[in-house]
Amino acid sequence: MEKTNVSKKESVRSRSAQKAQTRRTLIDTALHLSADQGFSGLSLREITREAGVAPATFYRHFRDMDELGLVLIDEVGLSLRQLMRQARQRAVENGSLTETSVLVFLEYVQNQSNLFRLLLGERSGSSSAFRNALHAEMNRFIGELTEDLERQAAAMKRPLIDAGLTAEAIVAVVFTVGAEALDLPAHQRKQLGKRLVQELRIILRGSEALAQDAN
Repeated sequence: MEKTNVSKKESVRSRSAQKAQTRRTLIDTALHLSADQGFSGLSLREITREAGVAPATFYRHFRDMDELGLVLIDEVGLSLRQLMRQARQRAVENGSLTETSVLVFLEYVQNQSNLFRLLLGERSGSSSAFRNALHAEMNRFIGELTEDLERQAAAMKRPLIDAGLTAEAIVAVVFTVGAEALDLPAHQRKQLGKRLVQELRIILRGSEALAQDAN
């Protein structure tokens, strides 16, 4: 009897693991295809065919394509929050928030290229729900950066004219340069990183100078 119970538990765990793996495969396949042609242009059959599963299997994991899309956006949001945490941790170790943040971001572009391409492409995609969800994630990202800038300004006693607007300007420049970095070889990406550091310093110094002028 005990062996039977153990066998049943192992069978349940095996089915659960297989189900989780299938779900992960569908998500990864959608990310891969989205990087090439955008999520809005994908069909359920295209994803399941590429994933090697039957279309009916899709509905065991997601209600419809919209639900899958929201899962992808959650992954984008999680990756951005992880990016911020890594930048903070490494800045504490290395001492330079700007240079460290640029390095971490370019690593993110290289290692999470499908997520980054999804973020770039779908911000102007055809689905308003998808766009709104992505914009909400970006706003959270900008909000966290705003808090970091406020803490840094207070610590260095260099107030900014507006930390929120400064964060928006930084994100706009960073994501534009990130799009350039996607297909560059390593040595060119390094040069691009140096350029980005200079651009961010210009934004920060400009914000500090405007704050001084205002006083």
